Amino acid sequence: MSDTFYNLIDTLLSEAEEIDNIFFAYDTQTPPQFSYQVNFSRLELVISGTYKNIIEDKQKNIVEVILHAGEVLYIPPNCWNKPAWDSSCSVLSILFGKRQVGFSLVSKNKNEKGFYDVQKDSIQTRVGHSLDYILAAINILAKEKNIQSIDKHLILALLSYCQSMLFTPKRDVKKRSEDLYQGICVYVQENFHQPITRSSIAKNFNISANHLSRLFKKQGYITLIDYIVWVRIDRAKFMLKKYSLRLNEISTRCGFKDANYFLRVFKNKTGYTPSEYRSLHHLI
Repeated sequence: MSDTFYNLIDTLLSEAEEIDNIFFAYDTQTPPQFSYQVNFSRLELVISGTYKNIIEDKQKNIVEVILHAGEVLYIPPNCWNKPAWDSSCSVLSILFGKRQVGFSLVSKNKNEKGFYDVQKDSIQTRVGHSLDYILAAINILAKEKNIQSIDKHLILALLSYCQSMLFTPKRDVKKRSEDLYQGICVYVQENFHQPITRSSIAKNFNISANHLSRLFKKQGYITLIDYIVWVRIDRAKFMLKKYSLRLNEISTRCGFKDANYFLRVFKNKTGYTPSEYRSLHHLI
């Protein structure tokens, strides 16, 4: 699967002049429900078609942007976007986690439910490499009042570095197992607000549910369900500090179907009720 993303990025780099507009997402306004918001950077490149998103722009307005082939959306850590997925498009997403980089290529036909092509892969990375400095530079650039042409060069540098990470000798079984585990972690962190289950995750990665449980427990020293709960509670803590949302809305946005269950789990994991935690940590 790495060859697919290596070749795709190679094509993008060879056609660098076709990277036109670069959109940046922000986070000062409360995001709409079902937005994607995680604590790591994301890069989305439109390969073909039309890709609609709701984002917060530099002027702190919530707007709809329409990206076409050759246009890019960069989402810094804890900023958000909300894809519409109501038109035909193919989009390459690169997710820059602390320990892994995830690659996802999704293709959608207008008026058809679901995606007709989904390809995913992930590779491990380490802190202290050039990747961290490139991301830091882009995140700083996103805050500048006047974004100049340097943003395109940094995006190309980011793509080039991702391609270099993909160009590695064929990975052994142990390494592939670790990459799969890291890919699952990225997937959970990105989709915690969705009704994800062991079965749905296994299906997404084309493995059995039992294999997923064994793999995750072996690699992560924690059950998959416990990891999902940890990610959701961690995001709930962020929302309690950042936004003046009602508790039942935070519960829903973090993937808990039942608000009372959310209250019990939050108290069990943190030692505080959500209201107590908000009183201690609220930033607004």
